[in-house]
Amino acid sequence: MSRLIVVSNRVAMPSRGKPQAGGLAVAVNAALKHRSGIWFGWSGNVVDPPDSRPRLLTRGEITYAVTDLSTADLQEYYSGFANRVLWPILHYRVDLAEFTRSDLSGYIRVNETFANQISTILEPDDVIWVHDYHLMPLARYLRARGHTNKIGFFLHIPLPPPDILRALPHHAEIVGAMADYDVVGFQTENDRDNFARYLMVNGGTVSPDGNTYDVHGRSVSLGAFPVAIDTASYAKTARRASRSQFISTMKGSLGQSQLIMGVDRLDYSKGIGNRLDAFETFLEDNSDWLGRVSYLQITPKSRSDIPEYIEMDRMVSTRVGQINGTYGNVSWTPIRYINQTYSRTALAGLYRLARVALVTPLRDGMNLVAKEFVAAQDPEDPGALVLSHFAGAVSELRDGALVVNPHETEGMAAAIRRALEMPLEERKVRHARMMRALLANNIDCWAKSFLKALEDARPRATPVNNIRTLFAL
Repeated sequence: MSRLIVVSNRVAMPSRGKPQAGGLAVAVNAALKHRSGIWFGWSGNVVDPPDSRPRLLTRGEITYAVTDLSTADLQEYYSGFANRVLWPILHYRVDLAEFTRSDLSGYIRVNETFANQISTILEPDDVIWVHDYHLMPLARYLRARGHTNKIGFFLHIPLPPPDILRALPHHAEIVGAMADYDVVGFQTENDRDNFARYLMVNGGTVSPDGNTYDVHGRSVSLGAFPVAIDTASYAKTARRASRSQFISTMKGSLGQSQLIMGVDRLDYSKGIGNRLDAFETFLEDNSDWLGRVSYLQITPKSRSDIPEYIEMDRMVSTRVGQINGTYGNVSWTPIRYINQTYSRTALAGLYRLARVALVTPLRDGMNLVAKEFVAAQDPEDPGALVLSHFAGAVSELRDGALVVNPHETEGMAAAIRRALEMPLEERKVRHARMMRALLANNIDCWAKSFLKALEDARPRATPVNNIRTLFAL
């Protein structure tokens, strides 16, 4: 079997012999479980100037090829273009994008640097799997260096319709460059169809199979591959965690209150402000629940140097204080707002303890919190999931979740009450439906299905080096 080269912005190195628990780390471990390979990406270090060749390290059965970024790289490629331009636009927030030519130049420079460094370790029959928005044009630069390897790309976040994509300055050099991959995978069929329409309005033609698009002599296959979790393993972790001292202490602090739980990075795409509004409306409309429910919102801070995130931190903290000040008393605090990161095991135990999970992003590629909450539940007494219509997970969990529009405050408040008061038998039926969906699409199935599509992709035509000629800017 050919070697697999996994490429991502950041490499999650194991710590003290234990693998990292992040979603991408779980996905990469699943992909490399049954084949030899290398995981390439940024080390997390900033060095001026960085080395021109990657460092190879072996941990367990995986070889890691890591590279450093310069201070300018971090500012322009990562904080600038990736997180202040691509992130908001791909989450449908063109109004928040802050474009500069220097940031675009840095984004292209780092992608070219990655291509140069991958070239030093690449063998002719290697299969390459690139992950996420930081590296959308990477295949273009590998093709320009003469590599004809099978190269696949998976986008972990949403992809909006063509009109929004074309609002990105120089979109052809970034979004259009994804046509240089053999297979491009998305979380949902809607995301896949949005990219298909983008290709079509920019000169592409669809083949008879409906999944392959010809773009000026090149062929790219598109597919929806909803990312998964290791469902059975996570359920086992939750059962074990439920007996821990940490969960026992948490349970004691609740008294007779029911636990509502939300877990999100501090990001404007997560809809935390809308959720707080809905919870306040729930308290206002349901005085019989005052003192009987506790809402735990775990929200680690991220990108704290970016102005939009600084403002959001201030807004959320202020709203939590206002709600607690209005409805709380000396013996009861409605909202527990925590800006810490908890381990995978601790979260699994909290999920199992919760009666309700609020997973209500304004836009999300998948949202694995929804899947982890379902997997963590006691099937004999499961909690209820309130899930946004705009989370990718809704395509698999719709039959069991209470699906809401996060922009509709009163509807969300009503869903919170319904979830808290849902009869046991209904909760069990809904949970069983969602578990069947999760078990049918386990993390191993996800990795295998994408890699099979990549292996089966038809051979490419001769690479075209100047993508500016292929798309209208």
